[in-house]
Amino acid sequence: MSSAEKLTKLREITAEISRLGSIQALLEWDQQVNMPHGGAEDRGNQAALIAGLAFDKSTSDELGALIQDLASEIPDLDADDDFAREIKVAKRNYDRNARIPREKIIEFVLATSAAHEAWVKARADNDFASFEPHLTHIFELRRQQAELFQPYEHPYDPLLDEYEPGMKTSDVRAIFAALRPRQVELLRAIAESEQIDNSFIKQHYPFDEQRKLGTFIAGRFGYDWERGRLDLAAHPFTTSFGAGDVRITTRFLDRDGMSALFSTMHETGHALYEQGLSPKYYETSLGQPASYAIHESQSRLWENLVGRSREFSRFLFPVMQMLFPQHLGNVTLDQFYRGINRVEPSLIRVEADEATYNMHIMLRFEIETGLLEGSLKASDLPEIWNSRMQEYLGVTPADDTNGVLQDVHWSSGLVGYFPTYALGNLISAQLWEKMVAEHPEIPAAMTEGEFSQILVWLRENVHSFSSRYDPLDLVRKITGGPIDAEPYLRYLNAKYSEIYRF
Repeated sequence: MSSAEKLTKLREITAEISRLGSIQALLEWDQQVNMPHGGAEDRGNQAALIAGLAFDKSTSDELGALIQDLASEIPDLDADDDFAREIKVAKRNYDRNARIPREKIIEFVLATSAAHEAWVKARADNDFASFEPHLTHIFELRRQQAELFQPYEHPYDPLLDEYEPGMKTSDVRAIFAALRPRQVELLRAIAESEQIDNSFIKQHYPFDEQRKLGTFIAGRFGYDWERGRLDLAAHPFTTSFGAGDVRITTRFLDRDGMSALFSTMHETGHALYEQGLSPKYYETSLGQPASYAIHESQSRLWENLVGRSREFSRFLFPVMQMLFPQHLGNVTLDQFYRGINRVEPSLIRVEADEATYNMHIMLRFEIETGLLEGSLKASDLPEIWNSRMQEYLGVTPADDTNGVLQDVHWSSGLVGYFPTYALGNLISAQLWEKMVAEHPEIPAAMTEGEFSQILVWLRENVHSFSSRYDPLDLVRKITGGPIDAEPYLRYLNAKYSEIYRF
């Protein structure tokens, strides 16, 4: 078999693996959006079947031999050309997948399918005790998976690497150690300032009009509705079943008129990334986003650096006044802008403001590493959660529904995922600084509801590379340096010193 024939065969297998992953994503989307609770057991079996088929394909001797043969023909797998990158990533994926036994994959899929349904019920019933055995089991399975990747500096390393290739637990700890005192200092300055009134937001806004608004804004940002749709979910998320089907979800809160819009803008950022991946890499080993932190940088950029900016408010506010005259008729633009940027330590991560959000992530990171190390037990989490929320943010949940049960991630087995949220915040500010330096006309264009230059820049500098570059290399390629907290801290301090007038 010639090299060209081997590459063609490799891509055929990779495409099949990609399609199985899309089917699995569709099953998961349906479970969170449409499926009745009674379907949990059947759905778990269906998901396990697909996962088994994907595992067999992704760890087959045939695939391993093809990758080995092609890799042997490349002088330098780190060379900056498409062929070397494709084989390098294919080899990395194969080596990782082959380390985990098939039966462990099936056990994990069944465990997380059951855990998701248990989490939904436990959260509704404020009953952590019923979910705790599932959580203990999931962390035990993740610990077992991590052990297959020894040696490592920390058992969290292999799990973090799954979402953020090349990142170590020690790297995250160093970034958080530099970030936390500066954010605490900012929060202290805000707390000493006069608080902002946002009572005009904390009312019931008709859901139909909220949905119309979210749909309108997503379209203005560039979301292709011919290749997507908007649905409701308990925890907003984005999923992709292929280049032509990238879906977003949101949720409406009865006493918050902006939550759905910000979650929709956030998920639109994710979806724009998925819709912008390069067609030439589609269904190859390079056909995925670079990493979860890069993904999160896109959602946080659109939600915050665009969506919570003064320039965007000038465009958005008249639209909202037209849709919600009873709520906003007597509110000024300045009141609106300051209101949507009010800083107030809160219980719920997805509703947290920019200044406090990273503190939520640090809490979850500490809990995850503690559970994997064995220094914490799942049964103790409600008490640990509440005490650290009080320590870090000065608030204590009244119940577990608004505390340790609020996130879907652990029930889905996404241990190692949370740090990518904070890393995405940092990267978003780095990208924004670079983008606006190159195109200083962007802020003025936003006031007119024009966002095409933002999307074009992101397409050219981020989306089009798909996973051709490792995330740390991609950040360096775009910004000229590593992941850096300074641009994010500059952004926060400049923004909130102006809003809070200190």
